[in-house]
Amino acid sequence: MGTARESSLPVVVGVDGSSSALDAVRWAAREAARRRTAVQLISAFGWFDAKHVGDLGLGGGYRAAMVRSTRDAVSAAAEAAAEAAPGVVITEHVLDGFPVPRLVEASRHAGLVVIGDRGLGGFTSLLVGSVAIGLTTRAECPVVVVRGDRSSDAGPVVVGVDGSQISEGALAFAFEAADTRSVPLIAVHAWTDSVIEAAMVPLVDWDAVETDERSLLAERLAGWGEKYPDVVVRRVVVRDRPAHALIEQAIGTAAQLVVVGSHGRGSAAGLVLGSAGHAVLHHSPCPVAVVRLNPSPLGL
Repeated sequence: MGTARESSLPVVVGVDGSSSALDAVRWAAREAARRRTAVQLISAFGWFDAKHVGDLGLGGGYRAAMVRSTRDAVSAAAEAAAEAAPGVVITEHVLDGFPVPRLVEASRHAGLVVIGDRGLGGFTSLLVGSVAIGLTTRAECPVVVVRGDRSSDAGPVVVGVDGSQISEGALAFAFEAADTRSVPLIAVHAWTDSVIEAAMVPLVDWDAVETDERSLLAERLAGWGEKYPDVVVRRVVVRDRPAHALIEQAIGTAAQLVVVGSHGRGSAAGLVLGSAGHAVLHHSPCPVAVVRLNPSPLGL
């Protein structure tokens, strides 16, 4: 248990000079050390051509100042990464363009993309509206949003399992994460829908439903225990809203990572937990990994 697996694909981090981005850089550097791979620091800023928006009167000096500021932020991030994970190879990239498209492009050759939950400049309000959803559903590798104030690496990994094939990518990532960290995995399956429940509660045998849902979770976990025999798995089947169940488990167990799946269709509905996935991104007490069905957890 806890054996690192080497990956040739780097861990990419979005950098914008904010303290949140530095938290993401430190997390990414430690993750890269576990994977025995490199860290790519990427910072991008949009620059509108005068022929498209007219002459803003900013001049070349303003653009040069932006470039210097961006490079300084990336250099500071490189120092933070080196301190968090000595020996990890770090590369710095300052790019023209807007952050999300640039990170999506980088994800095609990455094992993981990591971002902070708050930011400056192009990353401002990253988790508000469609920006984070655009990245998590368009990226061609898993995306981790680093949030929360916990620095302990002793907590478990929590994964949401909805009973569909969409959960497979999340389970693969979660088992790998728990194995390399030598921590337990908590598989959470929330099976209630409050609207349907309110209308049908007198007619439904909820004990029978719970039995069926436990069987469904067991089916989804079948085979993973053989692949990761050292990972201790705790199954949680609850009559609750998915986001609430995941957040409660993350808080109650002092989890270090929450994992959810994604259809990768570029909309909020694409998250495996629907709008609940977005709620987890907003309210989780620890980093959240969003994993599409197709990408490998190590980008292999």
